[in-house]
Amino acid sequence: MPPVITTHKNTDFDALASTIGAKILYPDAKIVLPKQVNPNVKAFLSIHKDLFDFDDPDQIDMDGVDQLIVVDTNKWERLDGVEMFRDRKGLTVHIWDHHSIEGDIDSSWSCVETVGATITLIVKQLQKERKLITPIQATLFLAGIYEDTGNLSFPSSTADDAYAVAYLLERKADLTVVGKFLSPAYGEKQKDILFKILKTGIREKIRGFTVCFGRMEIKGHVQNLALVVSMYKDIMNADASFGIFTTQNGKRTIIIGRSSTDGLDMSLLMRSLGGGGHPGAGSALLKKVNPDTVEEMIRELINGNQQASVQISDLMSFPVVSIAADAKMQEVARLLREKGCTGVPVVDKDEKLVGIISRRDFKKIRRRSDLKKPVKAYMSTNIRTIEPGMSPGQAARIMVRYDVGRLPVVAGDGRMIGIITRSDTMLYFYDLLPD
Repeated sequence: MPPVITTHKNTDFDALASTIGAKILYPDAKIVLPKQVNPNVKAFLSIHKDLFDFDDPDQIDMDGVDQLIVVDTNKWERLDGVEMFRDRKGLTVHIWDHHSIEGDIDSSWSCVETVGATITLIVKQLQKERKLITPIQATLFLAGIYEDTGNLSFPSSTADDAYAVAYLLERKADLTVVGKFLSPAYGEKQKDILFKILKTGIREKIRGFTVCFGRMEIKGHVQNLALVVSMYKDIMNADASFGIFTTQNGKRTIIIGRSSTDGLDMSLLMRSLGGGGHPGAGSALLKKVNPDTVEEMIRELINGNQQASVQISDLMSFPVVSIAADAKMQEVARLLREKGCTGVPVVDKDEKLVGIISRRDFKKIRRRSDLKKPVKAYMSTNIRTIEPGMSPGQAARIMVRYDVGRLPVVAGDGRMIGIITRSDTMLYFYDLLPD
């Protein structure tokens, strides 16, 4: 019997594209799609299904299959219609996946790399083997990459994804078609849910991140809840948003998360809840749980999710060179000249941060005698600070938003424990930190 190609439930464009790409690499294989597919994918298939070769599992002699190709996942629980293979001895399994999280499918061969989309890996192999693809295949593959990378705007996007996009455009991928099917439907149901969670939702600070929670009970199947959660995050101007949706009978709770900050990785958070996803988007499904419990679990995960990436505390300079508020401006001039810096924090007699004095503040001085006036007469008191557990990305956004070149790092008790400059963040982003 020929091999079987399959992918995860709630099939998205990356998963669908990866099955079609895998079919080119394994021409004798049969594609078995899960029953549940993403609404946008369903719309795409309703028009294009006859152009692709899918198979009904009921018409395949599953007992004779000795090879399984799994794309865009590495977990048995995410598969549908191929449960009979789980404990089959002698089964050869190939895995194509871009999720770095380890799964429970034992494979004899795998291609697992941390890129924006699984189809990127397959396109790379198609190029290597010089396989021909049609314009409609190229269009589908491009939709898969664009969906999972946010049109190459998500932090998970890589150079390989960009190279794959360029190759697919050369192969006549249609951006108009891609745009049409990647634009999710926003109807009355979605609008009602969004309005309700905007009225009842919670917006709070957790570990320096602005996080919002929206909860409600839903009736029946509602499409594009992820769009609602994403819009909720944007409207609330939050770093991350979580939608907690419970079915009417309370048997199932759907958790959907969206993040726009590198400090909150949705794939890690949702994996802890039994789900998965990407750094910017993830989901999980729990059975018979209290929504209050779910919300508290998420809070605890965020508080305990000490990001693996560099934190402000790793980049900041300390001890901090500061100056007293009662010091003379001529002392500041000497200090800036000696230290070669452009500004310093100003502290009171209790060593509490009260302001910032920088070279640009010297423009306020009109006479030489003004140099004998105290720093507090010229310092800026509109201070922007940052917490040690926050990320370089958050520091950069604050600096850009408020046009400041340095941020004092302040601990929970209000003490200034360090300072991070624009140069520090740029060194981080351009990988110039020492090994």
